[in-house]
Formats: sequence, C-alpha cells, structure tokens
Amino acid sequence: MEEIKVKNLQIAFRRLGSGPPLVLLHGALSDSRVWRRQMDDLSNGFDVVAWDAPGCGHSSDPPEDFLLSDYADCLSLLIEKIGIQKPHILGISFGAGLALEFYQRYPDIPKTLILASAYAGWAGSLPPEEVKDRLQKGMEQSKLPPEKVVQAWIPTLFSKSVSTEIINETKSMMADFHPVGMRAMLRSFAQADLRDVLPKIHVPTLLLYGDHDRRSPLSVAKTLHAQIPNSKLIIMPGVGHDSNQEDPETFNREVRHFLESYQN
Repeated sequence: MEEIKVKNLQIAFRRLGSGPPLVLLHGALSDSRVWRRQMDDLSNGFDVVAWDAPGCGHSSDPPEDFLLSDYADCLSLLIEKIGIQKPHILGISFGAGLALEFYQRYPDIPKTLILASAYAGWAGSLPPEEVKDRLQKGMEQSKLPPEKVVQAWIPTLFSKSVSTEIINETKSMMADFHPVGMRAMLRSFAQADLRDVLPKIHVPTLLLYGDHDRRSPLSVAKTLHAQIPNSKLIIMPGVGHDSNQEDPETFNREVRHFLESYQN
C-alpha cells in the first residue's frame, strides 16, 4: 500500500504494472483488495491504480455528509498527485457511479469509462421507495457487528454458484468496513441522480453486468446503455453483482479487449 494526503484525508492505494494508466474504483463495504485478480492480470500491460476510497480500507474516514462530488474531487487530486494522465477509469457499483460523477466534473481526464454493475446513482436508477428502503436498512446495518452486516450483504452480491473461496475472501474484506465510511457512501449514493450526464458522455464506454445481478438488474443496464452514446453492453452469464470477483476470467478478458482497442 501507498498513501497520500488529499484534502486533509489520508488516501491509501495500490499500484502495480506499467503502461497506460487504469484506475480502479471499488464499491461499498469494500476496498482495493476487491481488485486483486484484476491487478494480477491487467498489470501486465497497464499501470493499474486501485484506491481505498475515503472511509474504506486504509484510508481516513470522511465527514458523514460527504457527497459523491467530494469523492470525485479527492479522486481528481489523487490522480494529479501521483502523476498519471488520461487514465482509463473502471468502477463497479458505487465505484461506477463515482466514475460517472467524476466524468461529469472532470470530462477531460478519463480516456475511457468501464462501468460494471453500474447505477446512475441510486436516485437516478431505482424507484424512490427502494432508495429509501436501501438507505434505511444500510444505516441500521452500519451499527451492527461486522458478522451481521456481512450476513445481510453477501447473498445480494453473488449468484448461487459462486465459489466458497470467493465468499470467504469477501467476508474477510467486508468485516473490516468502517461504519462512518459506510454511512457516508450510502447517503451520498442515495442522493445521487446522474441521469443528466449519461447523454453527455463522449468517451468510449463499456458496460459490464451479470445476468444474475440482484442489486443492479439488467433493466438498469439497458437504460444506461440506451442513454450513453456509442456505449457497449456486455452481459456476463451466470454472474451476480460482484462480477469482477465471481468470474474474473471473463471480466478481465472483456476489459483488456476493450482497453486494447483504445491504446493509441
């Protein structure tokens, strides 16, 4: 792990490989460890950077009223301070929503976008009653012991055929969640409505979804695909929400194929 100070927060990140820069943005109740299989593979050809978002992993907790725009500003400063230019941006779930917010605020920075299990923010992709329910449950869960939180979330992240190894890795990582960081992410994402930015995206965009995703279903995928100009939608069969973990071979292959199309 490396660390850098951004807006009075210590931001931790992992960096591996050489080549065109690729920035990885994890989801909620997660950190940079979720990208282990992507870093091992994609670092052969890319300069891969995976951060621990504020309030996750080894990074400092932000204020609980942190907005998605605040996460995007921190990410911009991190990219500037570590000296990378025109990175490919890959985010999953919350991280994909952050990638959209980042593009909205800094459209000249990303070379491409890869959005996995993405939402246009919860407010931009889900019915209001579901947003309210998810936020309420999440805020209550943030006060529970880690094992209770893990027990509630794990069944929503994978298909029934996921390996025990992946389940155990995810449980171990999720058990280290920061309650303050969890609440900040939940609040910011529940408020986020990024529908307006979708038709304004003018960089190549890949959408990756599992067809067994219970959290960000294919109806959301198809809406984003229809709204983002010239986007490409790949549906991964038999895979749930955390597609990069459940089927890393397919995930990495599709990401590499997409990125290699835009190397020059």
